Amino acid sequence: MARKELTEKQFMLQRFSKTALRALHILGITGAGGGILLHVPQEKWLTYWIMAMVTGSAMMLWEIVRDWRWLIQLKGVLTIAKLGLLTLFIPFAAYKPELLIFVVLLSVVVSHGPAGLRHFSVVHGRRIDGRKEVKG
Repeated sequence: MARKELTEKQFMLQRFSKTALRALHILGITGAGGGILLHVPQEKWLTYWIMAMVTGSAMMLWEIVRDWRWLIQLKGVLTIAKLGLLTLFIPFAAYKPELLIFVVLLSVVVSHGPAGLRHFSVVHGRRIDGRKEVKG
């Protein structure tokens, strides 16, 4: 099924929305991350944590709705792995700083790695390109 092209106004609205969502996500990560790394009481950074989780979930949903292949590309698989690592905060609370650092480093690879790596399909064993995406 052919996908209709976005108008310039639609494109700009989507781009702005995705950029705003990413900005709020980064704000949430820095607030929660600072609290975790500096051993600040949880009630001081919990709002940032919630912001990071809600915006991160919204960005994941955006990608899945845009193109389901995101789930089998390394960028999707590693994002889901990051969520798995974050769940380890519960049984391994003493290692929150180390887990957080690993998740942040993994995020850099997912976001800024070469396209051949990010678009690598774990199912097909090769790069698969999805639909053209609106960068944020």
